[in-house]
Amino acid sequence: MRKLMFALLYTALALVANPGVAEVTDIAALREGDMRKLILHDTPEPGSDVSFTAADGTEATLADYQGKYVLVNFWATWCAPCRKEMPMLGDMQTQLGGADFEVVTIATGRNPRPAMERFFEEIAVDNLPLHTDPRQALARSLGVLGLPVTLILNPEGQEVARLQGDADWSSDSAYAIIAALLAE
Repeated sequence: MRKLMFALLYTALALVANPGVAEVTDIAALREGDMRKLILHDTPEPGSDVSFTAADGTEATLADYQGKYVLVNFWATWCAPCRKEMPMLGDMQTQLGGADFEVVTIATGRNPRPAMERFFEEIAVDNLPLHTDPRQALARSLGVLGLPVTLILNPEGQEVARLQGDADWSSDSAYAIIAALLAE
């Protein structure tokens, strides 16, 4: 609850103080702790139109999420740091997910559906999608090396930030960064 209140307060202050676009330097100043690993791009980088398999078995692309900020997390069932950060991403989706923001999780590489379901059950996450990128085509197209990797896409589907490795997504810094992006 504290994080949600902080995010809402920051958003309100950002809208009053800066009704235009938040600058990358302003957002960079919010990076503390693990969020210091978050690389903010001066200019948005192209997304990818490579498809992945949606949780329902259909083909999807990141373009399906255009119109909102998307935190895309690449993970795998064998990834210990993924196990650590996934519940925090689930909490972020619960607290901030909606019309303007969504957490999208994509298991890349060989991740059998039963193992993915067991992974989520063991860490008590039930609100994130079980999307897959079995041949790592999407991950490769976005230069994902190692896991976990988290990308933040703007409403136009462009990458505006990237974090290699795990992070404390429950931190005040993480919520402030997302709030600042949403206030743009």
